[in-house]
Amino acid sequence: MRQPLWKQWLSYIFEFHIESTSSDHNDQLNISLYKNRYQLYTENAIYSFGDLYDNFTETFKLIHLPKDEAKILVLGLGLGSVPLILEKKMQKKYYYTAVEIDEEVIGLTTKYTLPQMNSPMQMIAADAMIWVDLCQEKFDLIAIDLFLDDIIPAKFEKQDFLEKCKGLLHPNGVLLYNRLAYTSMDVDSSAAFFKTTFAPVFENPTHLDVHKNWMLLNDKKHLKNL
Repeated sequence: MRQPLWKQWLSYIFEFHIESTSSDHNDQLNISLYKNRYQLYTENAIYSFGDLYDNFTETFKLIHLPKDEAKILVLGLGLGSVPLILEKKMQKKYYYTAVEIDEEVIGLTTKYTLPQMNSPMQMIAADAMIWVDLCQEKFDLIAIDLFLDDIIPAKFEKQDFLEKCKGLLHPNGVLLYNRLAYTSMDVDSSAAFFKTTFAPVFENPTHLDVHKNWMLLNDKKHLKNL
C-alpha cells in the first residue's frame, strides 16, 4: 500500500501512525510510516522496519550470503524485513518460506510489504516449533527472529529446537538467531544462551554485536573478514 507523496516526504521528519490492530498473539500491532518505511511495533518492541531493520542489514553485510536462487527460511516474519533487505539492499534473488504464528501479521505483510517485492515468498501461518519438526526441506539460510513483544518464547531457547533447525540446513548453510542486547541484562541473557545452548549445537559458532542486538551465527567461516 503506497502512501501519498506528501506523507512519504514528511515521514523523514515525522512518524505517521497508519493503523493499529490486535490478535490472539499480540495485544497491540501498530503500523507507522517513518523515513518512508513501514514500521511494525508492539508495546515494547519493534518487530520490523523495512530495509532499516539494521541488525539484519549489518549482519548481511558482514557475512557471505548464499548465491542467487537459494532457498531462505524466515522463522518469525515481522513485516517481512528480512526478505525485503535481502532483495532491496543486498540485491539478492531468493525463494522465501516464512513461518509466522500470527495470521494478523501475515495479513499486514501482505498489505504493506509484498507489493514492494518481486521475490516469491510463501507465508505459512503456523507455530515455528511444530513446523520445523515436520518440515522435510533443506535451506541455504535460516533467519530466526522469534519474538512475542520483546520476549523469545522459552521453547525456542532449547537445544532441541536448534537441533531441528540445524537439520534443515544444507551442509554449507547459514543460520542466524536474533537476540536482544539492549540492556546489560539482555547481554547477560544472550551470552548465557550462546554459551550453554547455542554453541553446543554448532561446531564453530560466533556472535555479532549489531545495533543493540546479538546475532548468533552457526559458523565463523561465513564471516567475510576471515
